[in-house]
Amino acid sequence: MNEFLLIFRQVEENATESRSPEQMQATMKLWMDWLGGIAAQDKLVSNGNRLYNGTGSVVRPGNVVTNGPYVEIKELIGGYSMIKCDTLEEATEISKGCPILLVGGNVEVRQVVPMNM
Repeated sequence: MNEFLLIFRQVEENATESRSPEQMQATMKLWMDWLGGIAAQDKLVSNGNRLYNGTGSVVRPGNVVTNGPYVEIKELIGGYSMIKCDTLEEATEISKGCPILLVGGNVEVRQVVPMNM
């Protein structure tokens, strides 16, 4: 079985919208139900973490450090999870249920290549 990284992206303006506590709780339930369904299939490797919406930094060649990670675009990476599936198609199908899609976000699905040490 292969491992896939699911990267959750959201348009910056949607990520900074203020939501009521009830809306945030309903959103959290959608995420927990979706991840719980993946775990129930024994396909969840790591539920990952949310990433802070604030500042970050990028280290470039020559030890040049810039603010950001994505100063050029209006899309934020909000978090990630790792799942295991047989194929990219299966991982993509699972991603179609991600709650971030309900708020205009997207999920990037990437196969992880294991490092043989």
